[in-house]
Amino acid sequence: MSTTLPNPGFGTFRLEGDTLRESMKAALDAGYRHFDTAQFYGNEAEVGQVLADSGIPRSELFVTTKIWYDRLQPGDLEKSVEESLEKLQMDYVDLLLIHWPSPNDEVAMEDYLPALAKMKAEEKTRHIGISNFTCEQMERAVGILGRDELLTNQVEVHPYLQNRKVLDKCQELGLEVSAFMPLAVGKVMDDETLKIIADRHGVSPAQIALAWLKMQDIVTFPSSTKPKNIRSNIEAFSLTLTGEDMAKIAELDRGERIANPDIAPDWD
Repeated sequence: MSTTLPNPGFGTFRLEGDTLRESMKAALDAGYRHFDTAQFYGNEAEVGQVLADSGIPRSELFVTTKIWYDRLQPGDLEKSVEESLEKLQMDYVDLLLIHWPSPNDEVAMEDYLPALAKMKAEEKTRHIGISNFTCEQMERAVGILGRDELLTNQVEVHPYLQNRKVLDKCQELGLEVSAFMPLAVGKVMDDETLKIIADRHGVSPAQIALAWLKMQDIVTFPSSTKPKNIRSNIEAFSLTLTGEDMAKIAELDRGERIANPDIAPDWD
């Protein structure tokens, strides 16, 4: 079980302005202390402001941001991190990720991963990790930086994309799995299998999908703009599913990938 990454976190992708501020305040009120943002989201400054205004001590918060693929060149990578910290109004983040591996290896991993490690050495971040890396890319990354240097690989995982090959490789390499899009952009709400399991537990299909991730020791950070859902998402992490529940959900895997931009690697 992850002792480093608080589970769950709160995702901020596609949230901005008043929507972001109100959602984050509801999340803080519900007890979330882990917040996930990125340079690409364009909301680091707003995330930082809400956290600064919350009055919660920095030591009680866990903040993740990610370096965009066009800032991976050594020198520029470090500059981008300074910009992120300035926007967040922080001296450090808790977790700094490479958002996507450099498309077609335009910037060599041997160049940008040591620059990432340098950010940790300079205490700009407490932990470093990767996101959207394939099995082969994870092996290369661990080969470059050494085992136990990278904390996590943040990848898409939900009942329709269970990504087992990548999850197994993470375990083999000592990387924690953190999952984005855990609710498959809302598709889990209408799933008949999840509805049946949810009815048996007296909860929602979304809560079942989140509990399914928790049962596998996968850290995730659902996003919502509704205080009721923000609360029910965190409550899902106290649910315990049966072996039968887990087996039924395992059957839902259909390799359905939602995040697949042009810059994506050749997936496993």
